Parts: sequence; C-alpha cells; structure tokens
Amino acid sequence: METVILTRQHIAKIVEEKGLDHFMDRMIARLGEAFREGGYGGITPARDGFLRGPADTAILEWMPHHRPGDSITIKTVGYTPSNPQDHRLPTIIGTMTRYDDVTGRLLAVCDGILPTAVRTGAAAAVASRLLARPDSRVLGLVGAGAQAVTQAHALSRVFPLERILVHDIEPAHERTFAERVEFLGLDVEVVPVAVLEAAADIICTVTSVGVGAGPVLPGVRLQPHAHVNAIGADLIGKFEVPLHVLKSAFVTTDHRGQALREGESQQLVESDLGPDLMDLCADPSLAERHRDGLTVFDSTGFALEDHIAFDVLLELAGDAGIGDYVRIEHLPEDALDPYAFA
Repeated sequence: METVILTRQHIAKIVEEKGLDHFMDRMIARLGEAFREGGYGGITPARDGFLRGPADTAILEWMPHHRPGDSITIKTVGYTPSNPQDHRLPTIIGTMTRYDDVTGRLLAVCDGILPTAVRTGAAAAVASRLLARPDSRVLGLVGAGAQAVTQAHALSRVFPLERILVHDIEPAHERTFAERVEFLGLDVEVVPVAVLEAAADIICTVTSVGVGAGPVLPGVRLQPHAHVNAIGADLIGKFEVPLHVLKSAFVTTDHRGQALREGESQQLVESDLGPDLMDLCADPSLAERHRDGLTVFDSTGFALEDHIAFDVLLELAGDAGIGDYVRIEHLPEDALDPYAFA
C-alpha cells in the first residue's frame, strides 16, 4: 500500500497548470460548501501546541480534523515571526498528513505552507461575501506579508475591487507588495493606517504583532459599514483589533472555542459573539442584516479548513496525474512478523 506525497514541485505544477484563479476559486467554493454543510459532520477540536524558541517567541501547533468513518487530517505548523528577517523563511511553515480512519494507515503527505495561506484567504472571502457590502471597492491591508497576498487575491475574486491600500511597519514589505500582487491588476497605494482605515470598505489585519503589543488597527476612523477580517491573532494575549471596535461590531468566528481562547474574541465573552461562520453560511439572512453596520470576522484558522484544502489539492493532483506514490509504512504481508521485509 502506497502513500501519496505532494511536494513543493508538485503543488507548483498543479497551480501553474490550473492557474492561480482556478485554485483560489475552487478553495472558496469548497470551503463555502463545507461551512454550509456544518463541516460534513466532522470533528475539529481546538488546536494545541507549545511555545518554543528564544524567550518562547515562537510556537509549534498541531491541528486535527476527524471525519468519522473516512479520514483524519493533521497539520503541524510552526509559527516563527523572526523567520523572514533572520532565516529568509516564511513566518508559517507546516506539513499536512491524511490518515485512513478505519485502518490508521497514512494516505497522503503534503506541504502545509501554500494551502494554509490560500485557505485562510478563501475563508475571509467566504465571510466577507456574507458580511461586507457587495459593491465594496476599496480593500485595506494592515500588514503586507505573505498572507496579505492571498487575502487580496481571494477578496478580488468575490468583490469588484478597484484599489488596495496597504500599511506595514516594515518599509520593505510595503515597497514590494505592489509587485507581489501585480497579477491582480489593481491599483496599490501605501498609506498611513489612519488613511487606510477611513477609506476602506473591507480591512484585513494580517500582522505578526507580538503578545501584548496590539492593537494594530486604531479603529477611530472606520467607515460605518466597514468589514474587518482579523487574521493575525493566534496566541493568548495577541490581538490586532481594539476592544471598542469589537464591542460595537457584529462579530463572527470560524471556531468559537479557539477564538475565545486565542483570537480577537479573547477580549470578549461568549455572549458578545454572533452566530459563527458555519451558521451564517447555512442561513445567510443572519449575516445580511448586518451589512450596513460594522462587522468583524475573527479568523483563527482551524483544521476543517486544512482538511478541505487537502481535499482540493488531492483532487487537482489526481486530475493531473501528479504526485509520488511511495511505501513509507512497514506493512509486511505477515502482519504478525515485524521482520518480514518482502
């Protein structure tokens, strides 16, 4: 029995053959479907992990999703804010594995970096399509790193965007952002955060702000109808959006328990939250009534999204005949003889 391995080169070939837009559109569609169907009956506990690195500034997490009777997906992800500057590596590095739920056999392994970035952008597109005005034309990005690229891409697929306003405390990130999203064909302008806040219909906060160093969004000049996708909070004590904004907004989460523990919602109590994203997808009328007011999507990212992203990659790989098939596990013909290597 063989395990499918999708390497970096395989995923690059899939994206090149199908196109960036097809890849993103498929991810948005499949995530929206999964949310509408309540995760297809799957079980997704909150992620767990441990602090690591100098002064516990980084974290290693594991994110499991269980579809009973079918499969289990587990993503291991390392979050290391110093990576881009110190090692020229992405802030988020991860791998995904898929197991058969009946036998426990390893079915597939693939990169988790690109799927994480794409599914996070896709989830924001799903939430924004429900909560932001359909005619939203100005996107504001607080943070211009890797995740900002897929946020802009995903939102450009579901809104008639005309301009992107970007702000980052790292001048180099601001300078290179327009080039990185040139494929979108949109005007990009670097602006102070106050200008961004006052002009944007949709704002995404996508930063590596440290624990206790937030918020990154002042929240004093927001348009009355602004929708905020808060992406960066993923640790206790780390947040990007000020409490007064959350208190005055309709707030939805992707994973309620996880968001209350380590997302923007850690600043709130459960009764402050509206229906979660699955509920809104199942009944869009719950969201539509809030479109003319301030709304926030507290996106902590959870393993159902990874499971769906893995599904999409495996489907595209299968269609294209891409992937390596190897025997990783020792599965002897005589299951009682561990030394049977035939």
